[in-house]
Parts: sequence; structure tokens; C-alpha cells
Amino acid sequence: MPEGDSVWRAAARLHAALAGREITRSDLRVPRLATVDLTGRTTLNVVPRGKHLLTRIDGDGGLTLHSHLRMDGAWHVFPAGRKWHGGPLHEIRAILGTAGDTAVGYRLPVLELLRTADEDTVVGHLGPDLLGPDWDPAKAARNLLGDPERPLGEALLDQRNLAGIGNVFMCELCFLAQVTPWTPVGALPDPEVTAVRLAGAAQRLLAANLGTGETRNTTGSRRRGQSLFVYGRAPRGCLRCGTPVRRHVKDDRPTYWCPRCQSGPTP
Repeated sequence: MPEGDSVWRAAARLHAALAGREITRSDLRVPRLATVDLTGRTTLNVVPRGKHLLTRIDGDGGLTLHSHLRMDGAWHVFPAGRKWHGGPLHEIRAILGTAGDTAVGYRLPVLELLRTADEDTVVGHLGPDLLGPDWDPAKAARNLLGDPERPLGEALLDQRNLAGIGNVFMCELCFLAQVTPWTPVGALPDPEVTAVRLAGAAQRLLAANLGTGETRNTTGSRRRGQSLFVYGRAPRGCLRCGTPVRRHVKDDRPTYWCPRCQSGPTP
């Protein structure tokens, strides 16, 4: 499940493979881009913005290939001659190749080409990026407090408040705050202080997971099966108190919480 940390790692892999190199193969397999040919151009850089990927390319005043992974999209990089893997061929949406490497995008639900000067049309609505140069914990906290009646889990997942949190980190942050994800933001203990602490904790957790691969860790424990406090643990015991963790699914999104450690409303 791509979140800010995994998108950051994907951007780093793409940047290492493409930046400063001429594009020798270009194949964008979505109807509106089917006739676009980027061969001969040079990739300038690849940067993450929240859960979005921006691949910037020279020419025509600057172009940006914008992609979003959502639930199961992925970019893979393969050295020349290496067999591709990541899904069946019909799931490939983009191919960008250089003399040495090929970047292949699988199951990309969003893929569009725009002028670099127009990037704000696709990412300008985002709040402070937890892993970006625009990170501002005070602004993120103010955004979270903007709607006191809104459930905390929804507020954390809203990329307009702060960009980069997905379902895993949302559940873990609510656990660390000792409230359920359905607790209204205005009902948090000392909301202003708690919002600032949550914003800071979110940034630290994502930053700490940049080099950990796809196995996230929020507990600090390196023991097998103890990397997360509640996410994915139902019906096993909470790592803190041993109470069976509960799970609720809505719109294919599972939410986990400990009924003893976390106070507040539940479904």
C-alpha cells in the first residue's frame, strides 16, 4: 500500500535510473498519451510530492510526467537485459528506457503529461509534505484542527491537510495518540497541543522508514511480527496491553485499533 515513504523511495529509484540520461524508449499506454514520443529528450529529475510522482523532462519549456500509485500501482527499474517482473504485460502503463535502465510503471491509475509550469494544477492542493522541503508542522496542525467535528482518521488521511499519510500510518498515529480514528478532532485531549504532536510524530515515523524497504516499523522493535502496534494485527493482541486488536473495513479500507489503549467512538 503506497504511502509517503514508499513513494519517496520510488522517486529515488527512478531518479537514480533516469536523471541526466537521454530517453531511448518511450511508451505511454493510456489513450490520451498513446501518440506521445519522449525519445531523445533528457530526464531532469524525479521528485515525490506527497503520494504523487513528478518526472520532469526537458524540451517544450519543460514537461512533467505525473503519476499516482494509489492502492496498487508501482514503478520498477530494470537494468538492460533483465527480465521484467511486476505483473502481466497488459498491466503496464508506462515505459521509459535509457541506455542502461528501463523504468516500467504497472497499474498506474493516474498518468498524465503536463507542462512543468502547470504542476500546481495536480499537486497545488496538497498540504505540507511530510518528507518534502515545504514541511511545516505548525501549518499541518492548523489544517488538522480546521474541522473540529471531523474524525481524526479522516483528517490525517486528507492530503490537503498534510501530504504523505496512508492507512498504515493513520492507524499507528491514532494508537500513539491513544484515541480511536473516529474521535472528532475537537474532542482530542488539548486539541492544539495534540495536533502539533501528531504532526511531528507523523513526520518522524515516515522519515524513519525511508531506508527500511516495504516493511514498515513504528514500534522500534526488530522482533518478527512486532513492527507495528495495531495495523494488520487483528485479532492478535495489542503490543502494549495484549488486548485483541479490532478491525473494521469500509470501502475496502481496513482500520485497526486497540479497544483498551484507545478511547473514543467506534463503528
